[in-house]
Amino acid sequence: MSATTPAGATPYYYVPTPSRYPVQVAFGMLLVIFGAAEWINGTGWAAYVLLAGVAIWLATLFQWFRQAVSESEGGLYSQRIDVSFRWSMSWFIFSEVMFFGAFFGALYWARVHSVPNLGDLDNQVLWPNFKALWPAVGVASTASPAGTIDPFTPVGPWPLPTLNTALLLTSGVTLTIAHHALIAGKRARTIAWMWITVALGITFLCVQGYEYHHAYTELNLKLSSGIYGSTFFMLTGFHGFHVFIGMLMLTFITIRLMKGHFTPERHFGFEGAAWYWHFVDVVWLGLYILVYWL
Repeated sequence: MSATTPAGATPYYYVPTPSRYPVQVAFGMLLVIFGAAEWINGTGWAAYVLLAGVAIWLATLFQWFRQAVSESEGGLYSQRIDVSFRWSMSWFIFSEVMFFGAFFGALYWARVHSVPNLGDLDNQVLWPNFKALWPAVGVASTASPAGTIDPFTPVGPWPLPTLNTALLLTSGVTLTIAHHALIAGKRARTIAWMWITVALGITFLCVQGYEYHHAYTELNLKLSSGIYGSTFFMLTGFHGFHVFIGMLMLTFITIRLMKGHFTPERHFGFEGAAWYWHFVDVVWLGLYILVYWL
């Protein structure tokens, strides 16, 4: 379609040529999932498969984004393409809402149905010492009368989760300030606030990494720590992964700002990354309340 567009004119709807990038990303993610699953189960070589998958995934995304930027800055994206991007990002975030909804649903079902049902009179014959407590923190007095789960201490909301909540909420504010600065045409101020937002995201990840180390070494809380451990690490771990992705998006957008990309009127690349970051903030608020407080 672009072949019939006069030189220097924006096509009605730009259709790119067939791309290898979707297949490469899918292959990289396959290695990531396979390597992570085997690594959790104690396979030594799986860590290298996981790293290879991440490397392929990141390298492909870099090439893919670079091509999209080149097309955008080359004047190939019309208003119709902008609308397509907005719908695509909206559906992507909706799919992420469903993704986290599944894990929140698992947490709800375990706390409200599974654990209480296992502790009712019908199951006392099978597990006479079982007590329907949440979380299951020890042997005999908790949900592990057979001693299959080592005693552990659950993670409370203070201080690290509360600190991370403050970091993410602050990053949402700084990102909004950057957006308003971009609309006002103040590029230098936009870049400064964007780097502050990126720094807050990196700090969040560092704090969460320290929290995981503390949980494993001092609280004895692990993925194998029953339903509490598995839901805790699945929810917080996948959220941390999404923070990492969002931080990469914001970093990439900030570099583009420094190169002179985006205008006050057309900057959906910025808006799309901002939508994603605000979504990550909202998910964390749910995690903070349901996982750490309740």
